[in-house]
Amino acid sequence: MDETSPLVSPLQESIDYSLSEANNLRTPGSVVRVSAGSPGRSRERQPLLDRDRGNSPRDPHRNDFPDDPEFREIVRKAEQAIEEDIFPERIFQGSSGSYFVKDSQGKAIGVFKPKNEEPYGQLNPKWTKWLQKLCCPCCFGRDCLVLNQGYLSEAGASLVDKKLELNIVPRTKVVYLASDSFNYSAIDRVKSRGKRLALEKVPKVGQRFHRIGLPPKVGSFQLFVEGYKDADYWLRRFEAEPLPENTNRQLQLQFERLVVLDYIIRNTDRGNDNWLLKYDCPMDMEGNRVSRPKTFQHWVMVKEPVIRLAAIDNGLAFPIKHPDSWRAYPFYWAWLSQAKVPFSQEIKNLVLPKLMDPNFIKDLEEDLYELFKKDPGFDRGQFHKQIAVMRGQILNLTQALKDNKTPLHLVQMPPVIVETARAPQRANTESYTQSFQSRRPFFTWW
Repeated sequence: MDETSPLVSPLQESIDYSLSEANNLRTPGSVVRVSAGSPGRSRERQPLLDRDRGNSPRDPHRNDFPDDPEFREIVRKAEQAIEEDIFPERIFQGSSGSYFVKDSQGKAIGVFKPKNEEPYGQLNPKWTKWLQKLCCPCCFGRDCLVLNQGYLSEAGASLVDKKLELNIVPRTKVVYLASDSFNYSAIDRVKSRGKRLALEKVPKVGQRFHRIGLPPKVGSFQLFVEGYKDADYWLRRFEAEPLPENTNRQLQLQFERLVVLDYIIRNTDRGNDNWLLKYDCPMDMEGNRVSRPKTFQHWVMVKEPVIRLAAIDNGLAFPIKHPDSWRAYPFYWAWLSQAKVPFSQEIKNLVLPKLMDPNFIKDLEEDLYELFKKDPGFDRGQFHKQIAVMRGQILNLTQALKDNKTPLHLVQMPPVIVETARAPQRANTESYTQSFQSRRPFFTWW
């Protein structure tokens, strides 16, 4: 999949520009299309890519999600906003190029993370990773991860969340976007300006271009969640102001879903600053939070507080092996008090029947394969290693749920890898081999 290939926005599928309209086009990343009946242009002289767009396999960069029309509509709003010069805004936190994507009203509707602006991507606009690569190349990257596939990890985490019905990861899919606010190479910007100038000065030449503007970037697009704050903020707040019993129960159940997700995908970057909490607490007439009603009348009028969890920043997951070099990349939620409580019956009823079903696991692997093979650098051998780690994590998690263990006990279980064993060519079933990892990283706490 070539990141410099042409992109035609779905918003422009039904639009035919005349020559006069094309001459006035200035929007970066947009596409100029001239109708077949325009003067000086016959169908025989049209570029092949313009003849049959629609669902043609020649258009791999089409943002079309037939199974999720709501998500498709949000992406189209983002494309429309870019055409109206409302560009995505770069997020200054973090070590990669990520952007708040807005709609036509300037409201944030998603977070876009381009593949080539990831922490180790060639166009990462943050200088910290460049400095690390320059000064300490031996510690550059994470050898347990496939580099520059963070966008697939983001989408894969959303897929696992959906399959397990955890409902804690904002919907995330692979999307193609082009915007002047993204970090492009100098040659891409020069080519874009040259094509636009050619269209203005020599229309007959400019009409031959498949795309006028910057090339689209492939990356993960995650829906924006409103009203959430870093978990670290709320956890400190709850220490000073303890939650009501029912609300604390909600928090525990949401936390257990986070544990299940992170453990299965083996998230190597889960601190208390990259998962979010939303606490909807009722207010009194003076705008103060009401935690415990004082009278019977208050019990009738005041609603129960609600807590929701959002697991974001899942781009450093799905490793090809368990961390065994310098760092252990632990789950930092393991030090929380919630991790010392045994798994509830609710989470067991939700995920245990699925995790014990071989057909469910097989379907999950096939869905991840269809997702991961979209990457131009996809390697089947590395994918099998990723799946072997995931199977081992599922095996440990299933045993922990059966044995009524706590999340803390879960992360202390020996790392397991479950690989597919070679079977006879005509065998109808698959066999697996289980192995434990004996090598430990140098820093076991970091």
